[in-house]
Amino acid sequence: MERDNLLTWRVGLIYTVVAVASSLAIVMKILHVQVWEGQRWKQQDRMELVKETKIQPSRGNICAEDGRVMAFTIPSYTLHFDAFAARDMLFKEKVDSLAMMLSGLFGNASPAVYRQQLWNARYGAKPNRYLPLGSRRVSYSELQRLQGFPLLRPPRWRVLLERGSASCLISVRQEERKTPYEQMARRTIGHLDMDKKEADRRGMSGLEEAYERDLRGIPGLRKPGMVAGQWIPLTIEEPEHGHDVITTLNVDYQYIVHEALLRQLERYNAHSGVAVLMEVKTGDVKAISNLHRQGEKRYTEDLNHALRDLFEPGSIFKVAGMIALLEDDLVHPDDTVDLGNGVYRFHDGKLLNDTSHGYVGKVTVRQIFERSLNGISTLIFAHYDKQRKKFVDRLYDMQLNRKLDVEIAGEASPLIRYPTDKLWSGNTLPWMSIGYEVMVTPMQMLAFYNALANDGKRVKPRFVKEIRDGEEVVRRVPVEVVDRSICSQSTLSHVRRMMEGVVENGTARNLRGTSYGIAGKTGTARIAEGTQGYQQKKYLASFVGYFPAREPLYSCIVMVEDPEQGEGYYGNVVSGNVFREISDKVYALASAKRGRSVSQEMDCLPVSKNGYRRDLLTLYDELDIRVKEEGESEWVTPSLVEDKIVLRPWNVDFSVVPNVKRMGLRDALHVLENSGLNVDVSGAGMVVRQTIEPGRRVSRGSYIHIELR
Repeated sequence: MERDNLLTWRVGLIYTVVAVASSLAIVMKILHVQVWEGQRWKQQDRMELVKETKIQPSRGNICAEDGRVMAFTIPSYTLHFDAFAARDMLFKEKVDSLAMMLSGLFGNASPAVYRQQLWNARYGAKPNRYLPLGSRRVSYSELQRLQGFPLLRPPRWRVLLERGSASCLISVRQEERKTPYEQMARRTIGHLDMDKKEADRRGMSGLEEAYERDLRGIPGLRKPGMVAGQWIPLTIEEPEHGHDVITTLNVDYQYIVHEALLRQLERYNAHSGVAVLMEVKTGDVKAISNLHRQGEKRYTEDLNHALRDLFEPGSIFKVAGMIALLEDDLVHPDDTVDLGNGVYRFHDGKLLNDTSHGYVGKVTVRQIFERSLNGISTLIFAHYDKQRKKFVDRLYDMQLNRKLDVEIAGEASPLIRYPTDKLWSGNTLPWMSIGYEVMVTPMQMLAFYNALANDGKRVKPRFVKEIRDGEEVVRRVPVEVVDRSICSQSTLSHVRRMMEGVVENGTARNLRGTSYGIAGKTGTARIAEGTQGYQQKKYLASFVGYFPAREPLYSCIVMVEDPEQGEGYYGNVVSGNVFREISDKVYALASAKRGRSVSQEMDCLPVSKNGYRRDLLTLYDELDIRVKEEGESEWVTPSLVEDKIVLRPWNVDFSVVPNVKRMGLRDALHVLENSGLNVDVSGAGMVVRQTIEPGRRVSRGSYIHIELR
């Protein structure tokens, strides 16, 4: 018995000691956590509740030169409903009102349907704390309106803590990049990688990519804290929003260029086309259009053909060979050359001809250029075949072998072979002289012609003038001019007169008759198709030049690839007419902006030109001229009635010979050539006679002569 008592006493003592020790250990641990490690655990707790998140900045706008926005970002919000964020009594009290207001905002379901959805989200068999709200994403202004609805109002701190009820609205912000002018200059403006999360989006092409760092901005920091079921954002660093990029593009000029090119591509069912308008002195790109056929006569701007596409330029490259001949004092514009029957033989019996011109005979060097005769190849071959490097060095001195290095990515490198190249052959030299076996981009070719208009100085094409933060200019993009001229002033003077002669006497006579003057060069080049070469008979129709001819303001290039040959494929008509439309309208607008009256600048505007109704309305609106329309027609005839212009319907039937009597030269050429006729002109003033009577049906390509007095 005594032994059992002793054992019990020992067990109790051990239990007591263990209990006391455990209690002391627990107390010591509590004290350790509360006192010695308390600060560390409090800090860790705060870190769990308050995590840093980035506040994404708003992306900057891309604007035209006058500030009109061409690309901007708007926020939109996806909405969800958390039915358990509100107290039970409040939910039942307000759910009917909320359903009615949601139905009124979205209009896609009745209040009863909305109420049933909201009720089921809380009390249904499958409660949903993330119920999609509405039928679409909403704008910021709509979000603000929604935040005034019952159950969706963001509670203030005191109300939140006292009532224990938070907003049931969950909104997720998303950004959309908008281009209000749609296809106009779309590829030059560029696009974002919208498949990625907002924080990871970057510019993928065009100016969006080139000026990503300026447009993007710098994210801010936010520390959200959870209080009574509601996240309360605490901003510790505001984001720096992206800067605006002010381009050189002119919206009015861009519309003119885009519409003129698009209409011609549709008429000729062409594969693609490029048109670029540049300011001569600064190199500012005022308008650029790159259109590519998608499907049946539907054209979109998906690729920047002006920068990335290399092509054999054909006859528009002849000006480079002419400059070389003049610079080396090998010819004079008035020298006479006998081209005989227009068939030229080179190495290995290779032939080149001017068969479309028939017998050529004796012509001057000036006429060879103005009439775009391939006889220029005989001059180049005769003078440079024994000194080929000298000729190519001349081309290199003109920087035709160099990239422009514009800020927009994707520019292709020009290809101008040197005589030591393994692909150089005995016929390379004469073929180079007429624009084959060389490759350039439309923008590179335009920059070269722009130098001819700019007293020989090359200017780097400029797409952006400055970077702005609101009204403050952050950075200016300077004009980059190459000091050394591409040729001497005497050569430049000769070449510029020849380019005027192309319009007045040569292959682009359909462009003459303006009061301001056009200088340029036509080109109709065959397009090679891989290993098949030139067998497919596809053509590239081009016109490149500048205006006004004597005091150039703008240079322009128009290229149309693979027009339907049944409608015509020569550069003077297919691309030249687009150039003429652009130059007429741009010059009229430029004159108005300089404060000179339209009648001073263009005698033919506004009353003597027939044309497309939409274009004329745009032009008259810009010039602030009163217009009255009589009837509806795609084509109209303007006439001056008292102090306003009256537009009357003009029904043009291109299937028969139109009546062009009493028309000006431009109107007559436009109508006749779009009827598929080849036109010869004599005289000046108004059409008084045409050799084929109006109303007759004739085959395309027929010859017609018009006399003006």
